[in-house]
Amino acid sequence: MDLRQFLMCLSLCTAFALSKPTEKKDRVHHEPQLSDKVHDDAQSFDYDHDAFLGAEEAKTFDQLTPEESKERLGMIVDKIDADKDGFVTEGELKSWIKHAQKKYIYDNVENQWQEFDMNQDGFISWDEYRNVTYGTYLDDPDPDDGFNYKQMMVRDERRFKMADKDGDLIATKEEFTAFLHPEEYDYMKDIVVQETMEDIDKNADGFIDLEEYIGDMYSHDGNADEPEWVKTEREQFVEFRDKNRDGKMDKEETKDWILPSDYDHAEAEARHLVYESDQNKDGKLTKEEIVDKYDLFVGSQATDFGEALVRHDEF
Repeated sequence: MDLRQFLMCLSLCTAFALSKPTEKKDRVHHEPQLSDKVHDDAQSFDYDHDAFLGAEEAKTFDQLTPEESKERLGMIVDKIDADKDGFVTEGELKSWIKHAQKKYIYDNVENQWQEFDMNQDGFISWDEYRNVTYGTYLDDPDPDDGFNYKQMMVRDERRFKMADKDGDLIATKEEFTAFLHPEEYDYMKDIVVQETMEDIDKNADGFIDLEEYIGDMYSHDGNADEPEWVKTEREQFVEFRDKNRDGKMDKEETKDWILPSDYDHAEAEARHLVYESDQNKDGKLTKEEIVDKYDLFVGSQATDFGEALVRHDEF
């Protein structure tokens, strides 16, 4: 699959999903976006690996032997220890986690940049993005797959213009990053909320009611009983999402739901890693304590059953 097909597939999955999942869909955008894995150490440490390394770098460790994994983790610990006092504090871990997530985002942008910067001038215009992403599809007014590509393009153009701060329809690398990852930028958060509401608000009344909220997460399978988590989500909607108790979520209530501002996930993950690794309970970690718990931080062939992936030699 080439990049254009991948991006189109991503857009289709986001905006025009053909079927709804039987497992809970998470619309919440964490700050930073640490991982799309479930954070349950009883099942696996995948979330912790993604949070500590970034999702792409975490994959590379899955192909290392335990010895190689420990060696590379030790080198990373030296980078985390910013004041070089021989200890890693919760604050240093938090800073590293935020760095790892930002690196993942910027690497993602770098990987796509050359595909869209057609004239190699160091910028990406709306015309370049539109032609690369939609050019071949817009020639067919009645595509076989039935998707409305023009509608998708209008939505992308709206987001591109929002990311384009100076309004020249030419994106710098930072503006293109905001376009691809709007949840990471304060000035883009309204567009994240708007797009989410458009996806879920099936009757187009400008609100998300309870059934639309549940319907976005769960498709009822005939006469089967609703899973327990669906019942819990119904309660969450009534008790917490719908703050003014009018039976629906408006724009501000939706924003509070998908873009929570009162919880720092990087700080929580740093606290969790220290708690799980701090053998002498002095509130900070030595390199030895971290390496001893390497499976929590990074994993390896011995701790992961993932598919074979290409190794990278440098983080």
